[in-house]
This record gives sequence, C-alpha cells and structure tokens, in this order.
Amino acid sequence: MATITKTSPLAPAGGFPSLPAINGVEFAAVEAGVRYQGRKDVMLARIAAGSSVAGVFTRSSTRAAPVLDCQSKLGRVSDQTKGFAFLVNSGNANAFTGKNGQQAVEATTSSVSRTLGIPSDHVYSASTGVIGEPLPAERIVAVMEALFAELDPENIEGAAHAIMTTDTFPKGSSREIEIDGQPVKISGIAKGSGMIAPDMATMLVYIFTDGQIGTAQLQELVSGLNDRTFNCITVDSDTSTSDTLLVAATGKSGVAVDENEAFSQALHEVMLDLAHQVVRDGEGATKFVEVKVSGASTDKDAHKVALAIANSPLVKTAIAGEDPNWGRIVMAVGKSGAEADRDRLTIRFGDILVAENGWVSPGYKEEDAAAYMKQEELLIGTDLGLGDGAATVWTCDLTHGYIEINADYRS
Repeated sequence: MATITKTSPLAPAGGFPSLPAINGVEFAAVEAGVRYQGRKDVMLARIAAGSSVAGVFTRSSTRAAPVLDCQSKLGRVSDQTKGFAFLVNSGNANAFTGKNGQQAVEATTSSVSRTLGIPSDHVYSASTGVIGEPLPAERIVAVMEALFAELDPENIEGAAHAIMTTDTFPKGSSREIEIDGQPVKISGIAKGSGMIAPDMATMLVYIFTDGQIGTAQLQELVSGLNDRTFNCITVDSDTSTSDTLLVAATGKSGVAVDENEAFSQALHEVMLDLAHQVVRDGEGATKFVEVKVSGASTDKDAHKVALAIANSPLVKTAIAGEDPNWGRIVMAVGKSGAEADRDRLTIRFGDILVAENGWVSPGYKEEDAAAYMKQEELLIGTDLGLGDGAATVWTCDLTHGYIEINADYRS
C-alpha cells in the first residue's frame, strides 16, 4: 500500500479542531493489527441508552457486509432503553467476502454486545480498506477489553485517527447552539480521501449530538441534509461499497430539537464541513473546486450537469495543470444527459465571464483566467439559460499523486 507521508495542502489550518464532548458518548481507539502495524486501527463509540440513531448508506449493488448489517438493524430497533455502539476498523473493507463477511460482522458485533452489555442489534459496525480480503475478525475481538478500558468522552480525536486509510489528516467538526437559553452540542468525525462519489466512499461519517429528537424525525432530517452535503461531493466518481453515515442523538441536554431550524442549520453546517474536508483530502488533490450550475430546467438536471463537470477527468486534469480550458466545461455539459442549449450557455471562472450566448465572451482574456486558475480554491459557474434549476457540488483536481496512491494500493 502506498505510504502517505505528506498532508494535503488543502487541509484546514490548525490541525484537528477541539470538539466538545457529547454527554452520553464515549470513544476508544486501539491497535489491532487488522492490516496496519504501529497505528490505531479500530475505534469504538459507546452511546447512552435512550438515544436515537439514524443512518444513510451507499446504494452500491456490491455493498459490504457491515453496510447490509447496519441497514437491517436500523429497521428493527425495539428497545431504546438499552445503549448503542459504533465499531469501526480500517485496513480491510470486509467487502466482497461472501459468507465470511457476515460471519466477521456477527463475531465483532457480538463481542461488543457482550462487553458492553447491550443488544447485538444495537451495535453498528463499519469497515474501510482493501476489498476482497477476509476480515481478521479475531484480531478485533482480541482487543475488545482494551477498547472497553479506553472508553473516554474526550477521545473523539483518537477515534478520528483510527478510521483513516489513505487520508492525510483526521476530519472533525462541531457546532454549539442555544435553544431557549439551553446549550446543544454537535460533534462529528469523518474519513474519506479516494473512492468518493457518495450515492446515498470508502467514506465513513459519525456525528453525535446531545439534542433530544425521535428516531423517525432524526432519520428524516439526516436523509434530507445528506442530499445537500455528502451527495454533492466527488473526488473520482467512484462510489464505495462501504459508505456509511450514522448520527446519534443522546438527548442528554434535555432540549428538544425536532423541527428546530437552528439545530437543523447547525447539523447541516457540520455535515457540509466534513464533506468539504473529504474533498480537501482527495487523493493527490491540490485544488478545491466548487461547481455551481444555474438556469437548468430542473434541480435534477442542474445536479447532473454539475456532476458531469466535477467528474470529468479532462476538466479535473486541466484544473491540476492550471489551464483555463473552458471548452472542456462545454463538453461536460453536453455529455451530462441533461437538457441543454449550446447557444444559451454561460460559463464563468470565479468572477471572470468566459463564455456567453454559446460563444466566447468579447471581453474574455486568457491571461486573466490563467492567473485565476493558480488559486487553491476555484469556482466554476455554469448557467444553462433554460429555467430556475440550480445545484452545487464540490470536487478537487486530478493529479499524478492520485495515480501514485492508487496504482499500488494493495501492494
């Protein structure tokens, strides 16, 4: 496997943020030797009884065993008076592993169940790493007592490190708000760097709040916000077998947050921040790119066009080379499958008007666009001139670093 030694140039300044502890949640991270040596590769989060848990998962047809298990369990929680747990390992995706995959899930989740004294249906697991190799579940089971001993409400940063694979930095985000004068906290962590085109990437996201909200309401909120955050990012157009987003609300603040706009906005901000960090850590990335599409016949068409631009290898390599090759934007619009009219198309790089009315803008200067493309953060704006549909997605450039990381990922 390629050794990642250099932090992404797009990483947030200041390193991992200080995240507030969430009442009712404890974290542990230990070294199990699943694949890596000399680093923590398993994390456990223990969640208080009475919590609500919601999730969104990859829609890949080759979903990993832990994903299928989580999806099944979320639909049959019968006793919220018992606690919950999230168990995550890195180094092995436990995907395309046949019966061994489900047996490994059962072994590890049953071990958590016995150790924490909670129902096995309340243990949600995830695995990330190499596909097609049996998960050495016995190594995870062997460190369960060590995980139990390490549980600490302040150890969320350790958990963020333990779930990394090709990530160059751990990802965390938080918000603290007041509702009727009472504080409510949200803290979340994520991992993801390559195989990122969520369809809900080797992407895993875990978010915790002490807000009080029912399971059905939390699920509806998380599903809606997911469509505006994690389903609007792409690194390489490849949807993982393992994408998992889980949100737990302990209710320990005693503050009801269902149908509260301030809470919804704060949760949206945490999810979007984590989504952006995944893009900023895209394998080999040197540019963070926002693609805004407007004037489409529908929002769905706008999303198609935005993803066509963001996923185009020709567009992404031009960005890597700091080449304002706007013809590739035209190409991507045309191939998207959305309704488009060549002669109504408008393209902008940042504030620079590049093309309008189906032709290069009279005032466009190549040297201005070339200078703009040297920035680390870029905006590509496209208006189709057909209606009110709009969408925004976020991506990164495609560099030789991506090839280096992925060419020997299993070596």
